[in-house]
Amino acid sequence: MRTRLIFGLSAAGLLLGIVGAIVLTVHATSNPPVFSPASNPYDRGIYANGIVESEQASGANVNVFPEVAGTVTEILVREGQIVTRGTPLLSIEDSVQRTTTEQQEAQAETAAAQIVAARASLKMASDQLVKQRRSHEVEPRSVSQAVLDDLTNAERVAHANLEVATRQEVALRKAAAAGKALLAKYTIRAPIDGTVLSVNAALGDYVSPQGMLDTYTRGTTPVAVIGQQAGFAAVRAFVDEILIAKLGPLDRVEATMYVRGTDVRVPLEFVRVQPYVSPKIELSDARTERVDLRVLPLIFRFKRTAELQLYPGQLVDVYVRTP
Repeated sequence: MRTRLIFGLSAAGLLLGIVGAIVLTVHATSNPPVFSPASNPYDRGIYANGIVESEQASGANVNVFPEVAGTVTEILVREGQIVTRGTPLLSIEDSVQRTTTEQQEAQAETAAAQIVAARASLKMASDQLVKQRRSHEVEPRSVSQAVLDDLTNAERVAHANLEVATRQEVALRKAAAAGKALLAKYTIRAPIDGTVLSVNAALGDYVSPQGMLDTYTRGTTPVAVIGQQAGFAAVRAFVDEILIAKLGPLDRVEATMYVRGTDVRVPLEFVRVQPYVSPKIELSDARTERVDLRVLPLIFRFKRTAELQLYPGQLVDVYVRTP
């Protein structure tokens, strides 16, 4: 009985080993890649990091900063909204400046009233002088020369008072206009026609001409970003300085853009070069990305389509053909 048990266990172990060997030798077929990695489409070409931007005649997306400091009291637009130049974007608490402006306007109105009083005083002094001169012409002994001199001086003083009051009113009107202009800056407005790409401020945030503190990066950021969303979009490609010599004539630059995470590739139209080699920026915010290089920005553009889902700030791969 014991021999049969040992023989049965041995047979079971042998069978289990055979099955395990068969299972381990079978390789599961791997799934095909979701997308093909970007490859150089040219016989001779160089690679460049690219970032999508809204198309601008010069520069890039417009970063909006306030000209005054204060707490945000109202957000007047939403992200993705199309705005025209002068459209209110957000409001900053303005009670102190509003009170100051009202005080300046009241002072200007007071100065205007003082001008009315100064004119009345001048008219009274002039009338008295005219009457006494006529009396003196008829009968010189009726009015002494001392009285005429006093009336003449009184008229001159009235003239001076009117001039001072007039200048005070002008100065106070200008101060009130400056205060009103400063008050208007507590409402931040769109500097261009375009689309609101991002609103970084929230109700209660403290903003200043340096921008506002970003919660995650702990750096400063604009309160809003505005760009152009219609027609074409731009791509800013950063070419490493060691590859600049390979570009050749910039009037015949040809490039292709690969959308990361897809098999989509788009031919790019060359627009201009930003003729200034600057330190490479850390586009992806990755710790492994080198930022000790200097790069030459090339600006391209492409036609927007409903099928092509790309947004400003998105990273892309760019290959530039070289001679």
